[in-house]
Amino acid sequence: MAVDETVREQVRDRYAQAAKAAATGNVAENASCCSTSATSCSEGEGGTGPTPVSFGSGLYDATNLLDLPETAVLASLGCGNPTAVAELRAGERVLDLGSGGGIDVLLSAKRVGATGFAYGVDMTDEMLELARANAAQAGATNVEFRKGTIEDLPFEDASIDVVISNCVVNLSTDKPAVLSEVFRVLAPGGRVGISDVVAEDDVAPEQRAERGSYVGCVAGALSKQEYLDGLAAAGFTDTDVTFTHEVAAGMHGAIVKAVKPTDAR
Repeated sequence: MAVDETVREQVRDRYAQAAKAAATGNVAENASCCSTSATSCSEGEGGTGPTPVSFGSGLYDATNLLDLPETAVLASLGCGNPTAVAELRAGERVLDLGSGGGIDVLLSAKRVGATGFAYGVDMTDEMLELARANAAQAGATNVEFRKGTIEDLPFEDASIDVVISNCVVNLSTDKPAVLSEVFRVLAPGGRVGISDVVAEDDVAPEQRAERGSYVGCVAGALSKQEYLDGLAAAGFTDTDVTFTHEVAAGMHGAIVKAVKPTDAR
């Protein structure tokens, strides 16, 4: 499956705007479908009307955000808190797919400590600039942000221990490529802890599109079974998809877990 470049550019533009808004502290301007103050992912974007959603920094424990730059918190556009479920350990190498303003990378860097390292990858220059500024402000020395796409990760084989992501996989139009790349960069025994929007199995792709736009993190969502099948096809075991909260009718924020077998090549 080829990447839809039109959708990719729409996503890039949306998050470039979000980065600029967060950098200036303009929360109102930053109120897009995947932001803290969003109230609808369908209204005005080909959907059927206002649909309550739950995205952004409100999904984190406030105490974990106290030491982070405000612009990192404002730029949080995710649907969960992957660092809370990834069970990160000291010394591990963590990669955040679609790292945005860097909130999950900075939180991961704290958890893995001085002997570990947290990487972020993002395709949007404005987000990378914001993330690097946030890391410098936070005094984080065990972080690095690289430019790239999640379908073609700029990392060596078996170079990562844990892959996390926050409401980004659904934005890709080539999810098999994403899951294959995640498998490739993980070391044997490595694991996945992803927050994403996932549809119930009886919600058809056409119905997902009715509930929200692609760039709004809804239309491109996989169903639960599609996610499990995709992970298995990529080679993962111990796969699990757990719904955490509803973001639209039949659509949920979810935690996706998987493990790369220790004997995988």
